[in-house]
Amino acid sequence: MGYLNNSVITVDAILTTKGRQLLAQNDGSFRITQFSLADDEIDYTLYNPTHPSGSAFYGEAIDGMPLLEAFPNESQIMKYQLTTLPRGTAKLPVLDVGYSAITLQQGAQLAITPQTLNYLGNDQIFETSGYSCTVADVRLLSTFTGTGINSSAAATSNATSTTTLGTNVSSTVIGTQISLRATTINTLYGSGATSIISTVTITGLDSGARITVPITVTRTTN
Repeated sequence: MGYLNNSVITVDAILTTKGRQLLAQNDGSFRITQFSLADDEIDYTLYNPTHPSGSAFYGEAIDGMPLLEAFPNESQIMKYQLTTLPRGTAKLPVLDVGYSAITLQQGAQLAITPQTLNYLGNDQIFETSGYSCTVADVRLLSTFTGTGINSSAAATSNATSTTTLGTNVSSTVIGTQISLRATTINTLYGSGATSIISTVTITGLDSGARITVPITVTRTTN
């Protein structure tokens, strides 16, 4: 979703590739249960508290910035989501998933338990609403599940997470623990390829903290 221009408040909304897939199924699986706001386009260093025309013009340069038109690539848009943190927060929360990169052989499985650092004064490292986890190409995984959160949004997301038509689409699950099992399908590798690569993006649903980790599935040698 994005504004078409700065002079008229007109909203341009489009479906992601995954959204179009769910809508095409026509089985009730396409239901919008949550939304998020982001400020990817904004350069806050342009805020000028010394503007000679006074406080009404401090943010003039920001107000005049061009805004992105909506497009469905989640790795390039909605990367910096807006969130509300407790007053007095001195450090932004960051996610730790225990891996800088994930490599799995065909059929291997892995469980990820994200933790949020610098969150609520370090009194809590697991977020109450859990974490959303998006794999950019669901074909890499034979199973992809989230557990630990009992909400309607989590139930809807997790129920459709492993549905794929054999096309390169993203998939999202919600939970406090994310379980992955690498695909065993050899045809995805093409001719001569020994690995396929995608990304896993995890976002804290309370803190807004986000991390993207590359994932590689290597072909098992017969």
